[in-house]
Amino acid sequence: MTASVDHAPAQGRGLRQFLALMLGSVGVVYGDIGTSPLYAFREALRPFAAGGVERAEIIGLISLVIWTLTIIVTIKYVILLLRADNNGEGGTLALLALLMKKGTRYPVLMFFTGIFGASLFVGDAMITPALSVLSAVEGLKLVTPALHDYVLPISVAIMVLLFAVQSRGTGAVSIFFGPITLIWFLVLGAAGVAHIGDDLAILGAFNPVHAVVFLWNAGLVGFIVLGAVFLTVTGAEALYADLGHFGRAPIQAAWIAVVFPALTLNYLGQGALILSHPEAISDPFFLMFPSWALLPVVLLATLATIIASQSVITGAFSLVRQAIHLGFLPRFEICYTSETHTGQIYLPLVNTALLIGVLVLLFVFGSSESLAPAYGVSITGAMLIDTILAFEFVRRQWGWAVLTAIAVLLPLFLLEMVFLGANLFKIHHGGFVPILFAGTLITIMWTWRRGVQLLREKTARLEVPLDQFIAAVERKSEHAPVEVPGTAIFLTATPETTPSVLLHNIKHNHVLHEHNVILTIKTARVPYVAEKDRYTLTKLSDRFSKLELRFGFMDDQNVSRALARCRKEGFKFEIMSTSFYLGRRKLVPDPASGMPRWQDRLFIAMADSAIDPTDYFHLPANRVVELGEQVII
Repeated sequence: MTASVDHAPAQGRGLRQFLALMLGSVGVVYGDIGTSPLYAFREALRPFAAGGVERAEIIGLISLVIWTLTIIVTIKYVILLLRADNNGEGGTLALLALLMKKGTRYPVLMFFTGIFGASLFVGDAMITPALSVLSAVEGLKLVTPALHDYVLPISVAIMVLLFAVQSRGTGAVSIFFGPITLIWFLVLGAAGVAHIGDDLAILGAFNPVHAVVFLWNAGLVGFIVLGAVFLTVTGAEALYADLGHFGRAPIQAAWIAVVFPALTLNYLGQGALILSHPEAISDPFFLMFPSWALLPVVLLATLATIIASQSVITGAFSLVRQAIHLGFLPRFEICYTSETHTGQIYLPLVNTALLIGVLVLLFVFGSSESLAPAYGVSITGAMLIDTILAFEFVRRQWGWAVLTAIAVLLPLFLLEMVFLGANLFKIHHGGFVPILFAGTLITIMWTWRRGVQLLREKTARLEVPLDQFIAAVERKSEHAPVEVPGTAIFLTATPETTPSVLLHNIKHNHVLHEHNVILTIKTARVPYVAEKDRYTLTKLSDRFSKLELRFGFMDDQNVSRALARCRKEGFKFEIMSTSFYLGRRKLVPDPASGMPRWQDRLFIAMADSAIDPTDYFHLPANRVVELGEQVII
């Protein structure tokens, strides 16, 4: 009796925490896919708008929607990919980091595949806010046609305000994400239930035969319609990317208990509405509601789309931070907007780039109808890449046989290839936009990766092995540098060789500190590194030590905090008598280098735009000494 009574409160707390995580995942993870009913079915019906649509085609379309949600989201993401994690973190780059850590036979192919998927996600982060908010605000035209000319200005104002508040963090706002989005899903489900009775024949859509017959009879039109149908699963990749924030079980429970039923009921209701009232084909979502409810639903839809946009923007911030820590991008400024949650970050440069991209899309396309074709390409491409990486993952990490991996993943791969092919038909209608975004970002990532590699190769020719240097300076001679009190910490990426800033300090200042620490900062291919594994200190001589700090690609790389931890563990130094020495390189392009001149200039521009290491690593600014050198690349 005592044991059961004592255990009950713990069970209650566990249940409350699980429900809180489940509610949070409804708001953050499913915000994007929850807004797809605004436009997905409408776009799928568009090819039939001129000549009319038959009953069998409506039922077939809804069947196609339901089974797309079932196969792509439920089976692929909720059941399979949520189990393919990197120490609890999901997403394209997390999976790529794990494959690179475990080893793969195709490292170059996996690298380019991974960064292409990440680039498509960033393109999605521009298109999602523009399309979702436009779709919601366009509901005002049904409230009163007089508001038609105000749709674009209102959408622009919402976007500017949304990006303007990013610097304040999402902690306070995110408290409302779950409840508002839960209300949104309840409204979706209720609206669907209210209209399913309009024509119960729509329930036949649960039979997948209707979807197959529709595609068989529709021919080329059906193939084009597939591109719009795939809009129903927009945001499904957020299931995977946000795995580390909420955990597998709450995300799965939220989909099965709330999101999937609400989406299914709403699409069934839209289909039944068209069966009984064919004139509703122009906007089946908003026409599901009576006139008195239109304005509240438009306002709720706008809130839901803002939440969906916020989720994608936050995901883009996290992805760029991962790319920086994994060495795919230069160090940009990262602001932490919460003292307790390291996942709440703000990147000013990325925020500005996303805002500019969103505004350009709004002004160029002007309506959700024009912008929708641009959306499908980025989603299908990103999902296809997840499947390719998953194939390598299940073989390397789970030990699946090749035939088993093919049997499970090949059907998904072929299905997504069909969807991608359908979306490629829309390249000239705006589908080129995400490809352009992705191509630009891939060029940037590859240039940075290649440039850093060339820079290391060139500087390696002038490097002096650290053990030889220590042996030379430890010998007493009349040319030995003057010893000064205190500790000097020299940052370097190659701990086996003498840091160039140390050589320059002796060459120009002719001094050597009483204690010298060669500091290397490593980014592990895991999301987080435990504090007990944070550092390794090795004594090299009486005056020299080697210190290695390790961070995960999701960690805040705060060197000052890590050094404070080292002091508690016995690393003796006084911060006020310690100097941090950093090398600053001036890069000069060389036509004979390994990259074309345009790529040299791009690499130099990125290097110049990188944040100062003092700020990035949170070093005490008044204790930092920088020495520069010129390097030809």
